[in-house]
Amino acid sequence: METPLQPRTRILALDALRGLAVIGIVGLNVHAFALPGPAYYNPAAFGGDGAADFQVWLASFVFIEDKFRTLFAMLFGVGCLILLERGAAHAWRAHFARMAVLLAFGLVHATLLASNDVLRVYALAGLALPLLAGLSGRALLAVSIGLLTVHVGFGLTAFGSAMVDYHTHRAGSDALLWVERNFGADPARLAVLLEQGREGLAERIMRRGSGIPAQLLTLLSALPLNLSAITLGMGLWKAGMLRGEWRTFRLQRLAGVSALIALPGLFALAAWLTATGYPAALVAPVSLVISAPFDMLLAVSYAALAMAFLAEPSPLARTLAAVGRLSLTNYLMTSVILSAIFASWGLGLFGEVTRAQAFALGLVPVAAILLWSPRWVARLGQGPFERLWRWTAQRLS
Repeated sequence: METPLQPRTRILALDALRGLAVIGIVGLNVHAFALPGPAYYNPAAFGGDGAADFQVWLASFVFIEDKFRTLFAMLFGVGCLILLERGAAHAWRAHFARMAVLLAFGLVHATLLASNDVLRVYALAGLALPLLAGLSGRALLAVSIGLLTVHVGFGLTAFGSAMVDYHTHRAGSDALLWVERNFGADPARLAVLLEQGREGLAERIMRRGSGIPAQLLTLLSALPLNLSAITLGMGLWKAGMLRGEWRTFRLQRLAGVSALIALPGLFALAAWLTATGYPAALVAPVSLVISAPFDMLLAVSYAALAMAFLAEPSPLARTLAAVGRLSLTNYLMTSVILSAIFASWGLGLFGEVTRAQAFALGLVPVAAILLWSPRWVARLGQGPFERLWRWTAQRLS
């Protein structure tokens, strides 16, 4: 995601990569808008079990899920680092003002539209960036790996009891009941979530607004992984990769090595879940924890490929770059469109479509941002929410 100000010299491939990240996140978010929460990770929880639904889940798990969110976080780190490197005497104060405004955006976005909003955790993670900005590229990569290790360690600890109880057939344990409610096909829980998903806008605002303190506590668990991705982006910027300084062969080699490690691991995890019938006790740790290193490696592969092949001003690169320059606006507007399709105050399709149908409907906001972004950038430059972010942060700092 781009920060309020613009780099002095735009890097076409970097903007295009940001555009790809925004588009990829739609492939994630559409299922959060269309289906009850457990189905976001578990294809057996809700949304059909046909061949098309399985293929959509498999493609999402291997190629989309958390890869594009990682890219978005990496590019958020790059944008913050650009401003901190450029900053004058009050760079820290300006940065904290930007994070405060971003947190406000995220809280409003999560309350009105998307309960899985990422802006909140980026804003909280961003508070640590001034302390990291002076590190070298290698040091930032080391910090990223360390934070990823922390995420995996704590995650396995958190889900360890459920995994042990599942393998030892301790049905009915508290750990198994918890993961089943949140990641499985528990009928009572699904009924509650379906009712919540079909509530009116006023009801949604009251329910989600009252839960803001709990949201902030929950976001703390997501900080290590997101900060890992953010510092990874900062490290790759300092290493020259995201600056567009690497030769094509070097980028291709990085992409190939990363993908050769990530893809077999992700396919193996998908096969494991499929063979075991998607038990909640495995879906949760696999989706949230065990897959994380592979997700990050594949995100690096995508970034390297984009920097290698989108550096020239082709129509595709220019279109994606326009989407990327409006990254905050496009991220928020895709939520508006998805809400208009699935929420009760729109077409009301929440819980009425299969996983495959939901994915197809996700093409609607993708088509919209591909159409409007080049025209907006050509005529007006910076997006409306980027302008609002910049203006409000300047007033605070």
